[in-house]
Amino acid sequence: MFTLVRSRARTAVLALSAVAALAFGTTAATGAAAAPAPAPAKQGPTSVAYVEVNNNSMLNVGKYTLANGGGNAFDVAVIFAANINYDTGKKKAYLHFNENVQRVLDNAATQIRPLQRQGIKVVLSVLGNHQGAGFANFPSQQAASAFAKQLSDTVTKYGLDGIDFDDEYAEYGKNGTGQPNAGSFVHLVTALRANMPDKIISLYNIGPAASRLSYGGVDISSKFDYAWNPYYGTWQVPRIALPKSKLSPAAVEIGRTSQSTAADLARRTVSEGYGVYLTYNLDGTDRSADVSAFTRELYGSDAVYTP
Repeated sequence: MFTLVRSRARTAVLALSAVAALAFGTTAATGAAAAPAPAPAKQGPTSVAYVEVNNNSMLNVGKYTLANGGGNAFDVAVIFAANINYDTGKKKAYLHFNENVQRVLDNAATQIRPLQRQGIKVVLSVLGNHQGAGFANFPSQQAASAFAKQLSDTVTKYGLDGIDFDDEYAEYGKNGTGQPNAGSFVHLVTALRANMPDKIISLYNIGPAASRLSYGGVDISSKFDYAWNPYYGTWQVPRIALPKSKLSPAAVEIGRTSQSTAADLARRTVSEGYGVYLTYNLDGTDRSADVSAFTRELYGSDAVYTP
């Protein structure tokens, strides 16, 4: 039986090293996203890889190709994770990068551009940080829009391909913050989509924000490019009004979800017509056997690891 409790390392939100929050004023891009070289064509679902950058390199995502045809094994790489923090003095949320996330962003030329040139999209995940601030408790539309601008400015500054929302570890109510409200996430996503109409916005389908997608006659479901199941080793269709092509009911943790389960979930993804397959915690070791377990079902090919 598979546990419904995820095993994400909390180091992503508890890094103790000094970090600098991004200063948002006039932002000059540190390197616009490189125009990707056409990746060899492959048929099948979009495959996603979260990488814990406290411990692993984003470049690992690009080391896996398909034995048949040479296409990328992964289509989207997610930087895990930036944080939504709370300034108790100013009483507002702000975007925060620990030193490892900041290092990836500052070294976009060597950590992000190679993946993009390979045809892999690179998205920044944003996660709560035990400070009371979350996507679901902005006190006003103005506050939500201000945070959306921080997100879109980051995408522009570092040449990223989008933002992923993961509403965990916020600890709503801490530091005098409010509890989740009906309009907060709707205002946030609406503003972010207006700021970056052609970028990826994805939803890790968990937490209070994920159940508050409609407010004041506005439903933000269609503003997401993808939504996925957050419980590794299981099958769960996200409850969001998106077509199957944008949903991942399958979720696996590479190296912990058994290869037989990963294969079963991939087979079901294809047979039931879903368009996304989610993986988490790709590390720096040769995981070609784990990756091949699902690429054989998704794409009809083993995966090849190139160090």
